[in-house]
Amino acid sequence: MTVISKVSKSDVSRRSVLMGMGATGGLLLTAPIFSNAVQAELMGKDMLSNSVYLAIDLDGTAHLYVHRVEMGQGSRTGLPQVIADELCADWDRIKLHAAYGDKKFGDQNTDGSTSIRKFYDTYRVAGATARHMLEAAAAKRWGVSMGDVAAESHKVKNSLTGDTLDYKDLVADAAEMPVPAEADVRLKSRSEHSYIGKPKQNVYMKDFVTGSSEFGQDVRIEGMVYAVAARPPVVGGVLKSYDEAAARAVRGVIDVVELPAMELPAAFKPLGGVAVVAENTWAAIKGREALNPVWDDGPNADYDTTEYEKGLWKALDGPTEKYLTRGDAAKALAEAADVYEASYFVPHQHHIPMEPPAATAKWDGDDLTIWACVQDPQTVQNAVAPFVGKKPEDIKAVTTLLGGAFGRKSKPDFAVEAAIVSKKVGKPVKMVWTREDDVQHGFYHDISTQKVRAGLNADGKMTAYQHIVAYPPIAATFQNGAGHAGFQTGLGLLDIPFAAENLSIESGDAKAHVRIGWLRSVANIQQAFAVGSFVDELARKQGVKTDAMWHELIGSDRKINPADDGAQYSNYGESLDRHPVDTKRLKGALDHVVEMSGYGKRTLPEGHGIGISVHRSFVSYVACALEVQVIDGALKVVKGWMAIDCGLAVNPDRVKAQMEGAVIFGMSIALHGEITAKNGRIEQSNFDGYPVCRIDEAPDVEVSIIASDAPPGGVGEPGVPPVAAALANAIFDATGKRIRRLPIGDQLSA
Repeated sequence: MTVISKVSKSDVSRRSVLMGMGATGGLLLTAPIFSNAVQAELMGKDMLSNSVYLAIDLDGTAHLYVHRVEMGQGSRTGLPQVIADELCADWDRIKLHAAYGDKKFGDQNTDGSTSIRKFYDTYRVAGATARHMLEAAAAKRWGVSMGDVAAESHKVKNSLTGDTLDYKDLVADAAEMPVPAEADVRLKSRSEHSYIGKPKQNVYMKDFVTGSSEFGQDVRIEGMVYAVAARPPVVGGVLKSYDEAAARAVRGVIDVVELPAMELPAAFKPLGGVAVVAENTWAAIKGREALNPVWDDGPNADYDTTEYEKGLWKALDGPTEKYLTRGDAAKALAEAADVYEASYFVPHQHHIPMEPPAATAKWDGDDLTIWACVQDPQTVQNAVAPFVGKKPEDIKAVTTLLGGAFGRKSKPDFAVEAAIVSKKVGKPVKMVWTREDDVQHGFYHDISTQKVRAGLNADGKMTAYQHIVAYPPIAATFQNGAGHAGFQTGLGLLDIPFAAENLSIESGDAKAHVRIGWLRSVANIQQAFAVGSFVDELARKQGVKTDAMWHELIGSDRKINPADDGAQYSNYGESLDRHPVDTKRLKGALDHVVEMSGYGKRTLPEGHGIGISVHRSFVSYVACALEVQVIDGALKVVKGWMAIDCGLAVNPDRVKAQMEGAVIFGMSIALHGEITAKNGRIEQSNFDGYPVCRIDEAPDVEVSIIASDAPPGGVGEPGVPPVAAALANAIFDATGKRIRRLPIGDQLSA
């Protein structure tokens, strides 16, 4: 008997839907990948080739097929809220199914804070179309017009007679109705929403608190064995020799499998090395210890972050590549009455989710199924396919729940390893990564230096702004030789809201020597730290409040288009018409957090200080204020305030949780996070060397969600960027010591 996680039992196929209905009829709603048109078919006809989001069976149960992954952020709660609202469904008569990897579902990459903002309209139309067809079926049965009927709580009511019909009584008739044109489907107004915009507990909460949740590490397959791998300690290194006999001599070891050597660029390929397969994880680990592998460290053997940093500082002096040019910043700086300059450093960071990577692969003849804690099952299919000689669409990829991710689990190298080893040994294999594996063989946030210069006129007003960055870019993971920031300048710099007549955004050259990957909020981390700190520094120089300086630098309420200054700006994949860079909303978030925190309006105890910052990312606007206490060099964050304008907040409960978590995540980066390398090897290995904030460091956080008429923006990532700057500014307010280098570590006691 095969036993797998609950998440993997749902299979969006014609057969499984029919079996789930327990009947030969039903109403199936499907939405194409790139449009909001919605179609319906009788169950029993061939399935449409487009993605399935909603099916209603003959007992009225609404089956919602959620194509995005759940890692605690609430995608599998928020998206069902959207469909259920437009469907006028009874929440207790909804059954959720996690969709497996298939391109017909559209983009399944749960990354970039996109789940709600990218699929809000599609899910609404799917639910509204089903409601329309059920209402049409009821109107036909009663012989009345569509205007005389209305759906509510899984029923359709006749306004003329007061009679009602349950959805289960209308499904068969509705399935035979013609599919309405999208223009004929009425979407609810916001005042009519019953689920959208209302707090809803995460649908997995009971499983979380009772310990019955099933994550990647929990998957169990009949006949399964376990594998761990010895990987090259330096990226690009190769295996020279190992003691296979010693590993096989360990009790419980079944096999030893060499992994293919990785050819750069790294992409999502396995690093290489050798895997030990055993009856249990402990035996596999002990077998790995016995391997005694010898490595050729390859082209990155000399990577030393201390020495590399020196090169990063030099890279800021040029030559540089310009990504945005307004006026002539260099000339304006040369002619300025005064120039203020500051430089900032942020080291490599790591995702370090509570659950390390894990993947289980099973071959059944030529059929391959993979269960993994990944953020995108389609990426699993694409990454695994060339290593096992299969087409991506022929690989079944099932996502489990994720015990944290933060971007690491969108890179499925560990799933590729599982598939390779399983094919070799002919058994289901769980590839287990230890915490040490995760820390020492990860994809790291880019180490960075930044130089910021402001030209000021005789009145102290900024006439020029120049921001130069240097860091190994994400592009280097996919393209050998990439060295300039590229698209990452669009994460908080190309859309910088300053009204200065002269402005330049530039990048120095910096080559990568480890795998560079996206971390929660990506380059916004370092760029928001620099911008938010620099504004505070200018305010202190001018003797004004920091919020007043933000207002002065931003200027008038307007919509910004970076293309006007020659920039190629992606706007997080959104159109500027739908999600403009809106300075009014940015200032609104700032003013909101100032009011919440009492910044500049109350007398603080001795040794206390408040810092503020604001940032737009993932088309949302977040302001942060932190109050700190610093006594004899000991820092304590006393209180935090977060104000977010994310447009329509589909689930305020999840928005609040994401802002609270962002403060802790941002504080971990600012206080502790630092990955270093020497001789090409990562020096940290576990939480002792790479600590995160503990509970005694966590402040009380007050969150305010600003009411907005805008469409939904991102929520999972936008809370992180302003935190480090707010913290550094608070420390200056309390002590007069300026922090320009992260992590803060022991700088206050030095």
